[in-house]
Amino acid sequence: MAGANVRGQKAAPTCSEMANDLSPMIELIAHMSGMIRTREFSIDDYEAAVELWKRVEGIEIAEGDDRESVVQFLKRNPQLSRVAIDGSKVVGVSICGHDGRRGHIYHLAIDPEYRGLGLGKRLVEECFDRLREVGIQRAIILVEDDNSRGREFWLHCGWEELPGAMAMGKDV
Repeated sequence: MAGANVRGQKAAPTCSEMANDLSPMIELIAHMSGMIRTREFSIDDYEAAVELWKRVEGIEIAEGDDRESVVQFLKRNPQLSRVAIDGSKVVGVSICGHDGRRGHIYHLAIDPEYRGLGLGKRLVEECFDRLREVGIQRAIILVEDDNSRGREFWLHCGWEELPGAMAMGKDV
């Protein structure tokens, strides 16, 4: 019988009791996300970004991710990349650029301790705002095959897989 109390055991909490227990947590999450500020990514954020990328599953640091390459990328794509800051700690990064036709989001990473606050979505939306300002109407991303968490995030945010498309690359 549901909700019956077996001698010596506590009855399972009701849905409304569980919601009341979560209320302080929900308030804390809302407070935390409001306390985290975002701004343009600068090269001064590079070392903290690399450390974050190393801690986040699904991010591969590869050629083109060295400091000088990122400096050049930021010069070609001013004001597009974003960073989330809690106090002085970098807790989120989204590297964003475009080729004049399509926007590209690279290395979106949120500190695992800060997931679930909407920071990833917030950073991507801020990148989109800036892409629209420079006339870009569509963006693409690459998600590694084995990055199920990343794939789930992007699909949840309304991105679509491109059937028939295959990512390819070659060193020049």
